[in-house]
Amino acid sequence: MLLFSLFSSHSQAETILFGVFAVIIIIFLLLDLGVFNKTAHKITTKSALYQSVFWVFISTLFGFFIYLYDDTGNGGLDASVEYFSAYLTEYALSVDNIFVILLILKYFAVKEEYYHNILFWGILGAVFFRGIFIFVGALLIAKFHWILYVFGVFLIYSGIKIYFEDSDEKIDPEKNPIMRLCRKYLPITPDDHGGKFVITKPRLMFTPLFLVIVLIETTDLIFAVDSIPAAFAITQNEFLIYTSNIFAVLGLRAMFFLLSGVIDKFYLLQKGLSIILFFIGAKMLMEIVHIEIPPTYSFIVIILTLTLAIVFSILVPKKVKESEELK
Repeated sequence: MLLFSLFSSHSQAETILFGVFAVIIIIFLLLDLGVFNKTAHKITTKSALYQSVFWVFISTLFGFFIYLYDDTGNGGLDASVEYFSAYLTEYALSVDNIFVILLILKYFAVKEEYYHNILFWGILGAVFFRGIFIFVGALLIAKFHWILYVFGVFLIYSGIKIYFEDSDEKIDPEKNPIMRLCRKYLPITPDDHGGKFVITKPRLMFTPLFLVIVLIETTDLIFAVDSIPAAFAITQNEFLIYTSNIFAVLGLRAMFFLLSGVIDKFYLLQKGLSIILFFIGAKMLMEIVHIEIPPTYSFIVIILTLTLAIVFSILVPKKVKESEELK
């Protein structure tokens, strides 16, 4: 109900496209959990590659449908460009998310065959909570337009902060306040009980895998604090923001299995993301003085920055610190 209320004021074409989007998401989530991954198993690199290509293809196809049928903007062109810009930004921001999720899974020594199930429920939570974030953001912007400029300042700050942040910084899940509350008030079992999140015998108890999902959800909410304002800075169309965001999040799981072993090699992506956030924030603030950058130019800047970050990460390998060499 919440999600459909997001688009009640939009065009008939967008309402139909959102219906198509909802059907796609529901069908493939049911197939994923109920058919293809009914039992716990390790996801191979080959399977992850196929899944990544599939979600990129579906996301791109949906963007093409927006171009053909969305009757807002320049005959659907502006809408599709804004969709792809938001999608690429969120997809790129997911790389940092992958690194943190990997650290969480290793911290709790989770068996690889349980990775898929944990990420499935984590992403399902992200689909719900991001809908709430976007709904609240849209309501606030509709009443207080100046909040967009607050987003702009925040994105510039985030861009600068991420640029100078140490990419090798470790996380300590035990310092997470939600984790502390769970450990304090919930009965936690010492083992995973065959991949279960909750057991009922001899009494209701939660397994460590439940704590992992809680951490992944809270981590995603933290990342959404950057990605949702960035999406609103690209477009104020809630339909485009939500669909691009969720398609990127759904592709995150496959990308996790594909990149988890080589994620640290793309070390310049963090710098590229910081530049993108800074650019999007500056673009938003420039509107105060009536300087508008067309969606196509924004898309070119985003894709060019990401491409250069990936290429230079490969061409210029990261220098290994002396302390790591001595290990």
